[in-house]
Amino acid sequence: MKHIKTLTLVLALAAAPAAFAASSMDNMDMKSMGDMDMKSSAPSQQMPHPIAAEIKKIDGTAGKVTLKHGAIDNLGMPAMTMAFPVKDRTSLKDFKEGDAVQVTFEKVKGKPTVVEMHRQ
Repeated sequence: MKHIKTLTLVLALAAAPAAFAASSMDNMDMKSMGDMDMKSSAPSQQMPHPIAAEIKKIDGTAGKVTLKHGAIDNLGMPAMTMAFPVKDRTSLKDFKEGDAVQVTFEKVKGKPTVVEMHRQ
């Protein structure tokens, strides 16, 4: 009998926080919840904008450029050095390693891709 009383007490204590939380939400105005700033860890749905970068390597044959770049918010990528495919590989002839550039990235066929690149 002593074990049943202990078990009942433990279950009551475990259920109390959930019951309290449910009852405290009853008086909350959910319309005001729309004003709250809800952040997601997924990539932002922002419009792409130019990012400062430095060209480290150009591979015209593969149509790729290696860039040391700042954070790419619209793709959810931190600053790093990485090789990217270029949408218009013929534009690579206008650049050389070491150039400071402004680059716009978008996902093309599911991959982060350079869609525009201009000298700074």
